[in-house]
Amino acid sequence: MPPPTTASRTVSRLLGLTAVSAGLIGLAITNPGPAAFEEFAAEKLTEMASKELCQNEGLPLLARLLIQNCPELVRSQRKVLGRLARDNSRRYNFGLLSLYGTRLGGEKVLPNWSIPRYDAVTLAVAGHFVLLTASESAPGSPVP
Repeated sequence: MPPPTTASRTVSRLLGLTAVSAGLIGLAITNPGPAAFEEFAAEKLTEMASKELCQNEGLPLLARLLIQNCPELVRSQRKVLGRLARDNSRRYNFGLLSLYGTRLGGEKVLPNWSIPRYDAVTLAVAGHFVLLTASESAPGSPVP
């Protein structure tokens, strides 16, 4: 097989550059925005709140007596939870991908009951979200 010519190397390089450029443009176009993050966060928060509140005596006794169907009540607040996450998140947009830093909770709800504080970092890339870190701290603990 004869060695590649300068013209064929140039064509190969242009094809490679075109493929890389198309990939980068594709990533930029599919970088999910705040509305998609709100949907993702609503799903995650609904799951988390259902587990936290509706299982293992997560609510105070009085609240458990008043709430008949805790999982359904939490699911009915899905949009509110998504909006809450969006409003309490900061997006760092790098064009090809985004990072969302979210901080929720820590508020006192009843005299002897506070909501834990949740911090999360989420990666948004290629139309998907990946939860990178998530932590929960006790109410009233210092903010890092």
